[in-house]
Amino acid sequence: MGKTIAITGAGDGLGRAIARRFAKDGDRIILLGRTKSKVDAVAAELGEGHLSIECNVRDAASVEAAFAEIARHVDKIDVLINNAAIYEPFTVAEVRPDQIQAQVETNLSGPLYVTHFAMPLLRGGGHVINVTSESAPLKMPMLWLYAGTKAALELISEMWIRELEAEGVRVTIARCGQMMDETKTGSSWDPDVSMRFAMENAKVGINLRDRGISHYNSVADQFRTIVDLPPDLHMPMVWTSGRPRN
Repeated sequence: MGKTIAITGAGDGLGRAIARRFAKDGDRIILLGRTKSKVDAVAAELGEGHLSIECNVRDAASVEAAFAEIARHVDKIDVLINNAAIYEPFTVAEVRPDQIQAQVETNLSGPLYVTHFAMPLLRGGGHVINVTSESAPLKMPMLWLYAGTKAALELISEMWIRELEAEGVRVTIARCGQMMDETKTGSSWDPDVSMRFAMENAKVGINLRDRGISHYNSVADQFRTIVDLPPDLHMPMVWTSGRPRN
């Protein structure tokens, strides 16, 4: 039987690739995203039987309403993938308060709100997958806030493993490296910011030109492996990254 899989940030990028991968295998997908038109477009592509629901993970009321709507359609969620995130580089001297708020609320508060309101549908066999980033252990200059939110989510996930075991819910950290596909082939950052980011990383020995870039579809395949674990196994963390280019 197919699984019911809820994915945040499902309108594009990795979230969309994961949705396509699971829908191809006959799973029922619940696409959650801040921009309704994007998740509607993905749902239309996937065909009948899938749900697209507007959900701003930064807003607890929006998340609560989204899961109330989901509960009207399904009795359980087999897998919840907390994928929605935003990132941009800056120094502590130049960062704006709205940039701090956006990253903390999206990358950290968001997964907490989503998992909290999903719990009634996850108990007794659900699986939470929290998507994090290789930037957490790499400690890349100017990416400290994004890395910090992801490191915090990893610590929370590790503690949830123990806490949610009693609820019959597994938790896995999916730590991912840089990814792209045919619709995303470059950065949307200001060129000056991108240049400074590359230079600051080079100073600490991180050559961005040499770092591997994987395809969203390749990473999505690994989520299939995580989701299909036998019930007597647990995978606390999976770390995927593109092969080095040098």
